[in-house]
Amino acid sequence: MNVSGRAKGQKKIGIMGGTFDPIHFGHLLAAEESRTVLELDEVIFIPAGDPAHKRERKTASPEDRYVMTLLTTLGNPKFTPSRIEIDRKEPSHTVDTLREMRHWYAPEKVTFFFITGLDAVLGITSWKEYEALPGLCRMVAVNRPGYSPRKLENLPAEIRQAIIPLEIPLLSISSTEIRQRIEERRSIKYLLPEAVEQYIYKKELYRKKLEV
Repeated sequence: MNVSGRAKGQKKIGIMGGTFDPIHFGHLLAAEESRTVLELDEVIFIPAGDPAHKRERKTASPEDRYVMTLLTTLGNPKFTPSRIEIDRKEPSHTVDTLREMRHWYAPEKVTFFFITGLDAVLGITSWKEYEALPGLCRMVAVNRPGYSPRKLENLPAEIRQAIIPLEIPLLSISSTEIRQRIEERRSIKYLLPEAVEQYIYKKELYRKKLEV
């Protein structure tokens, strides 16, 4: 993969955003592969507080999703959970989070790599102020079952230039499937970290769909 070299004193930080409802091994694999291939200094996991595009579904609380993310990342010193969106008192948008995070670092000293699934990237033109994203980060589009990277050609040129397609071993795991299995009293072992599995059962998360 052709990735631009690192300037002297430059930090390369991955941002793994998502609902993480719940977080699972697919998320971890995407983050670790991005970290190693792109030589990132760290990957910051940011659970969405009030995900603007998923308000029709309410399951685990933001706090529960943050705790599950914290439990998942404890074992990797290169992974850091963040409450930036959990603590925000308004709907979460990627462009707002990136702008806020740029205040944490001198802009000339950091390059952000926003890591998400290819399926999400293909719908990027529906995101708030998507045209501003190339000026804020590079976008890492991780392959997903059933989605072709050829469809990236349909995106605006300025967006395509900011995208780094990333191939990882495909794990057919989704948070939706995990929630459904829990509701149906089926096993979720080996789909997500054991600490997260135990937390879900202790808090009785996803046992039934909540009324919106």
